[in-house]
Amino acid sequence: MSDARFLDDPSPRLQSAYRAVHEKRMRGLPFVNEALRVEAVGFAPWKTYWLGVMVTPWSMNLMLLPRDPDVWRALPIGAKRRYTFPAGAFDFIVGHGDDIGDYLACSLFSPVQEFADHATARETAALARAALFDAANAEASEHDKPVTRENGAADAAPGPIAQIEQTLEQPMSRRDLLRARFLDHEPRR
Repeated sequence: MSDARFLDDPSPRLQSAYRAVHEKRMRGLPFVNEALRVEAVGFAPWKTYWLGVMVTPWSMNLMLLPRDPDVWRALPIGAKRRYTFPAGAFDFIVGHGDDIGDYLACSLFSPVQEFADHATARETAALARAALFDAANAEASEHDKPVTRENGAADAAPGPIAQIEQTLEQPMSRRDLLRARFLDHEPRR
């Protein structure tokens, strides 16, 4: 049973608003990657918010939008709020769009020239969102670094970063995933 006070998934209105921005103001600009399209990826409830990744031909952002308007706290545009996920704390910047309303955004990529196609950008967005909820992606202090296989670590089910590392055959940090640095990594020989 749904609670009437909760707002619907913002994906349709985000996609509509960003498509209009693309058509009216961004098309043809040198930093725009026309191989990408506008897509709201993975928006789902998280606490009292909608959390997902907005992919556009000019940027990729984690976004938080109100799900429960009774607890959404309006802040000045440009203000920062820090949110903590299992993977660590991330700063989000307050924004507002006439067709979107209030939102918080955390930049993953801007611009998005490193993506050859939309499928790669979409997969990166989905992996970045998933990585937020994997505590193994949190940056460890020097004394909290995980035990490595070389010094006796037990095998565990691999998370999203570990799966990509296996493919790439080299280590990757949480920031590498969130910044899609795996796109320029060369496999070890």
